Amino acid sequence: MENLKELLMRRRSTRKYTDQVLTQDRLNMIMEAALVAPTSKNSRAWQFVVVDNKEMLAALATCKKFGAVALETATAAIVVAANTEQSEAWIEDTSIAAAFMQLQAEDLGIGSCWVQIRERMYDDNTTAGQYVKQLLSMPENIEVECIIALGYKNEQRKPYDAEKMMWEKVHKNKWEEK
Repeated sequence: MENLKELLMRRRSTRKYTDQVLTQDRLNMIMEAALVAPTSKNSRAWQFVVVDNKEMLAALATCKKFGAVALETATAAIVVAANTEQSEAWIEDTSIAAAFMQLQAEDLGIGSCWVQIRERMYDDNTTAGQYVKQLLSMPENIEVECIIALGYKNEQRKPYDAEKMMWEKVHKNKWEEK
């Protein structure tokens, strides 16, 4: 890793990937980042399902009507979930782990995209989470927060422009209208 600020500025969502397969070592490094993520009360309620089977990735890409297209060309994906009985802060804990994975992926030159699952719908009667859980044979007490699509980038995006940072959203000591 070079400079953390440079890494943060460079990390952008990638929705198109090459066919180059991610090595198990690279996937392990991304998983290690998730497994060291902090959790509320050290509960470590998160659970992860690594998917690299093309047919399963294609099925996951249909988990909701919009926003899962990155899974179609991904060479791997990580379903980020948690045992909701183990922690009341499971949403926060899984979100931190997912962000850590995305930063590790970027540091390795691997693109990623967060695919939101919680509170999204597969169809009129089935949530995206229910669909994913059924597809992957996940237990009932596990809830899915998101899926992180992964792959080598087949699109180049410019880093964030520091000149366009929204400093007006930062308040000091009290809320001030700007």
